[in-house]
Amino acid sequence: MNEATGRDTRPAPLALMVRTLDEPGALHALTRVILEHRANITYVDIAERREDGSTVYFELEDVTGGAAEALIGDLEMLEIVQAVERAPSFAKVYGKRIIVIGGGAQVGQVVVGAVAEADRHNIRGERISVDTIPLVGEENLASAARAVARLPRAVALVLAGALMGGEVARAVREIREKGIVVLSLNMPGSVPDAADLVVTDPVQCGVMAVMAVSESARFDISRHRGRRY
Repeated sequence: MNEATGRDTRPAPLALMVRTLDEPGALHALTRVILEHRANITYVDIAERREDGSTVYFELEDVTGGAAEALIGDLEMLEIVQAVERAPSFAKVYGKRIIVIGGGAQVGQVVVGAVAEADRHNIRGERISVDTIPLVGEENLASAARAVARLPRAVALVLAGALMGGEVARAVREIREKGIVVLSLNMPGSVPDAADLVVTDPVQCGVMAVMAVSESARFDISRHRGRRY
């Protein structure tokens, strides 16, 4: 992290799309080669699966210069591998993710603010994306909130609804302990008391969610925790 600019200065990961046969042990064979090159796997996903094969997406750290070409060459030599292609990493394309869950109308208004603010930052080269899912029911909302901590690159959750509490509030406290920033609309229930920040206006809540996670915005969420606007 560059202290002067607040930007992440770590080298971009090497992102690879590896087309392989779909058979037991295929993933093990790929990761064995990656281990031999001392590359660190930071993300892996089976991006596509068909009868004639699977496509595995990797993001790798500690691979630079000629080491990347050597790694790709060794992967291509495996009998199960049909093709290896470089790809832009998800962090470069979609960047940090803000997740908005709750009632449809409230979610829509939060997204208006979040997308408008994200657009300003993304034009300047940052990458912040916004994902949404309208949900009802305490169990559904709590499960969705907990799942945010498992989503790749998710950094913030906005709870946009008219009434939330109970298990949802417990889920909020759990994911905050895992580093997820949580914003809530001002609503009845215990969720606002569990969130980092409470904002009454949904559009402004979306704007502040982006500001809270942006590397270029001069907004320190730690100075506003527990407040209501």
